Amino acid sequence: MAILLHPHPFSLLIPLCLFSLLLNPSSCFHPKLLDVSKLQSDTDWSPAEATWYGAANGAGNDGGACGYEDAVEKAPFSAKVSAGSPSLFKSGKGCGACYQVKCTGNAACSGSPVTVTIIDECSGGVSESTHFDLSGTAFGAMAKSGQADQLRNAGVFQIQYRRVECEYPGTSVAFHVDSGSNSNYFASLIEYEDGDGDLARVDLQQALDADMWVPMQQSWGAVWKLNYGSELRAPFSIKLTAVESGNTLVAKNVIPAGWQPGKTYRSLVNFNG
Repeated sequence: MAILLHPHPFSLLIPLCLFSLLLNPSSCFHPKLLDVSKLQSDTDWSPAEATWYGAANGAGNDGGACGYEDAVEKAPFSAKVSAGSPSLFKSGKGCGACYQVKCTGNAACSGSPVTVTIIDECSGGVSESTHFDLSGTAFGAMAKSGQADQLRNAGVFQIQYRRVECEYPGTSVAFHVDSGSNSNYFASLIEYEDGDGDLARVDLQQALDADMWVPMQQSWGAVWKLNYGSELRAPFSIKLTAVESGNTLVAKNVIPAGWQPGKTYRSLVNFNG
């Protein structure tokens, strides 16, 4: 049942890695521009700097500072991911946000946009206001066919970017219960939110408390927690509030009675239906 209202360790930045890139488009990732006035219009691209890290055909690392772990290598992320500078990572509140990136200043650039999801934080003294440290897969996807090697030799270079809506067709929001959770403390990694992609607020409703939503706190990255201080009564419903649009989604009874730490519970809902 859905109610939709409308009103680990951080990765190291490796800016000049030398490896070949693999173009690996995902059929499960179909972005569209967010219809929100705060975000860029269809023709408004902004400048940024880009580097890349990790394996040539990889996802940079396993989840990084957002905590997505090996999910970043699989659909719907499909390794098209990026670490972001502070203006993108936003102390973890930017986890899950989607951007299109493209390059035109190098002969190897295709000029075609590639959609990436923020899954990590740039480290190593990045000073640029906007910096994408792309996975090998994402970086290679910006190149013309057969010219990924030439593009990678450019090292740090200028790209253009814009915020877009995340779309994960056929994928619902999932909740991976933190291994440290217990009867009085509940924490969960939240992933695969389409629409805005990032979350401003998360609330939990216990069984028998139909009118009471208890706010959770961001623990780190995409993990949210509730230190209740007394025994929590499952099943839990969880309400998600998106950052840019303010849209709210309720995953009704998504955490069942008898839930277990370390397990993942998939809802039946997502922001785009």
